[in-house]
Amino acid sequence: MIVTTAIAGVAGTGLGGLIGALLQKDSNRAVSLLLSFAGGVMLSVVCFDLVTEAIETEVGILTVIAAIAAGVAVTYLLNYLIDRKTNPEVGHINDSHPKTADDLDELIHSDHLEAHYAKNDNRLSLIIAGTVMACAIALHNVPEGMTIGASYANEGGVMGSSALILAVIIGLHNIPEGMAVSVPLIGGGMNKLKAVVLTALSGAPTILGALLGYLIGDMSVLGLALSLGFASGAMLYVVFGEIIPQSILMYRSKLPAFSVIIGMFVGLFIIYM
Repeated sequence: MIVTTAIAGVAGTGLGGLIGALLQKDSNRAVSLLLSFAGGVMLSVVCFDLVTEAIETEVGILTVIAAIAAGVAVTYLLNYLIDRKTNPEVGHINDSHPKTADDLDELIHSDHLEAHYAKNDNRLSLIIAGTVMACAIALHNVPEGMTIGASYANEGGVMGSSALILAVIIGLHNIPEGMAVSVPLIGGGMNKLKAVVLTALSGAPTILGALLGYLIGDMSVLGLALSLGFASGAMLYVVFGEIIPQSILMYRSKLPAFSVIIGMFVGLFIIYM
């Protein structure tokens, strides 16, 4: 499970980082469409796989709904706390700014780190800003890993077809997310090789999520339902609260919506092929 998750998380994100390094800095259209596509893929996974598995545990639909709601609430709260800490320190984020990220550097909070660099702040401030950026990225990757770990637990601790399919989908999903990490880092002046390596390492929290999802899911049927539901809720917030709004603001047209739909079709095909 750990090796498979590492490939999906680290290699998938790293590949996205490499693609981002090869693109021009002005790649908002490409990244927007790829992010919305990845959001559509994850919607299929959540709605047609994870939630279905949680319901099949027969712990009761209200329990499943509560677990999903908890995943949404916790992820939103953590994002809110990070934004509340970082936004006042970034000059262009004011009252007229959209209440969500509208550029890649805002999605991963690299703009916050760049603001500290620009002010020549001390090393401690830079470390704190870098840690905040890492936490923002981890909020995307930990729930993704939980889906793999919970599915692994659901299959009796064996890397069966369902968990393997999830790993493939997560890897596919992580490619545009890797681009979303590397492009602003390179745009901020970081060496391309260093940016790609850091981007790949940013996928490491997926492994932590997989272990957490497996440990909770392996406790009992209730634990499995809670793990699947919580991961589903967290991913729903990431998709609807961050990825889709970000994609539309980055490339203001109907195409991101169609890209989401195409992503859902691809996710359905992979799950049920």
